[in-house]
Amino acid sequence: MRKVASFCDYFVIVSGTSLRQVNAIARGIEDDLAQEDIKSLSKLSSNDESGWVALDFVSVIAHVFYKPVREFYALERLWSDAKKVALPRKPH
Repeated sequence: MRKVASFCDYFVIVSGTSLRQVNAIARGIEDDLAQEDIKSLSKLSSNDESGWVALDFVSVIAHVFYKPVREFYALERLWSDAKKVALPRKPH
């Protein structure tokens, strides 16, 4: 992202199939990173119903979308000049 936006190095964009799942994913990201003493500058509301949760970790911004909201805003298209980095999937 740094070559196209000065405010962060990476966007992490994920989606869930329900608002409840979006909130659970966002909470899981916050909890996992908190164990590494990494805290978000943004505060997660207890029951967000917007369908888009953004967690700001300074150099990385995690966007957690409800799938239809992700398709509507299409950040991947909006920021298409940024280099895409695929992350390996973790085995379950």
